[in-house]
Amino acid sequence: MSHKTLITIYCLLVFLGSAHMKESPNTIAESIVIQDRDFKTDALPRSLKLDRELGIVLAPYLEAEIIHRARDAKRGLYEIRGTVTPKGDYLVMFPDGGHYGGAGKRGEGKVNDMLAYRSSNKGKTWEGPTVAFDIDYNQHGFIPFIPKGSERIYAFGTQPIWDMYEPETHGLSENAPIGYRYSDDDGHTWSEVRIIRPKNDPEFRGMSVMRMTETDSGAWLLGSHEADWSYKPIMTRQYLLRSEDQGQTWELLPGQRHGGWYAKGFNRMDEGRPINLGNGNIFFMTRTATGYLWGSWSEDDGKSWTYPKPTPLVHPDAPPMLFTLSDGKTLIAFHHNRSKIQTADLAGNRSQHYDRSEIWFATSGDGGRNWSEPQFVFATALEPFFDNIWRDYNTSYIDAFIDDGVINIFCPHRWERVVFLQLREVDLDKFPTRKAFLD
Repeated sequence: MSHKTLITIYCLLVFLGSAHMKESPNTIAESIVIQDRDFKTDALPRSLKLDRELGIVLAPYLEAEIIHRARDAKRGLYEIRGTVTPKGDYLVMFPDGGHYGGAGKRGEGKVNDMLAYRSSNKGKTWEGPTVAFDIDYNQHGFIPFIPKGSERIYAFGTQPIWDMYEPETHGLSENAPIGYRYSDDDGHTWSEVRIIRPKNDPEFRGMSVMRMTETDSGAWLLGSHEADWSYKPIMTRQYLLRSEDQGQTWELLPGQRHGGWYAKGFNRMDEGRPINLGNGNIFFMTRTATGYLWGSWSEDDGKSWTYPKPTPLVHPDAPPMLFTLSDGKTLIAFHHNRSKIQTADLAGNRSQHYDRSEIWFATSGDGGRNWSEPQFVFATALEPFFDNIWRDYNTSYIDAFIDDGVINIFCPHRWERVVFLQLREVDLDKFPTRKAFLD
């Protein structure tokens, strides 16, 4: 994976790889790797099952289906996010088409649309796709947010508006304004975009695609990072955007650019996910290139933070996938549980993409300080098709929400299909641990 620009990450790899596509994207591999062991797909451990239609190996307590395939397999689809609407529908949205970071200048690159699916029966059937935002610039992922006691749905995220975004600027193709839309009719129609201009850094540009949170006091917290690909290796800095007045004004934490958090020795930290713990306590989990997810804690409603440090969750250079179970206290983190090489230079860290092929989970009952033994959920089981390891092995960037004791999971499998999985919270203890793969 090239270190020059985000274009190389999200687009050139896709297009160059697609030039060598094989005939079928759905061929089951003869063997797969789980926790560094090779398993024949026709002789899996008894605790696992192979779903040939979905192309994944999964634990037996999951129900799964494909609800969408990319309109153009070469361009793919990107970060999927879902929510339960105020009226009880399941609403799922994602950009279908090329990534905004490779779109180029105005006139060269309207390449994607934000598509939406809706279910009125808790995921049994889906209606869609429809185009959620009919706008003239490209989209990044949808960050759903419904404030406490509100009927309004917000759609936060990166806003690469042509007049405010300069993808041709060397090294800065990832950085764009951060903003939001809102809907007062259950997500059927949306307002125009509002751009976030932090009081202490009004021209802030970055990337936001991780879920946000609301504190007990009503403060809003949204993660964002900036990147400069002209550095070799890349430089990234992680921030939090905080608002105490429901999005009217914002502050950039821990301070204005370029003073964000980073993992020392790697010069990088990105894609952070804040989550409310209650009573003024907030946990913040973030992506690093160290081979682990990192965490930070606040005890004053998100105003000040401990400097991030490693958690025990093994993870390659990939995003956090962190949620709260229905008891409102237990955290569940989906992670890859595999990371062979740690380096800040993405071009020298190709194994990170192989390491994105498995999804495990761990839980924490003490706000992210200690975690349970990881348990296996699923892994990709398809032969390489795109000749592009970033796509062929991807199960990363999953999203989830819990409704009525069911964990609803959405995976951009191989950046080409939306895989929808459901599992019951009461079955979590039954999922296999690493021991099942060592016997």
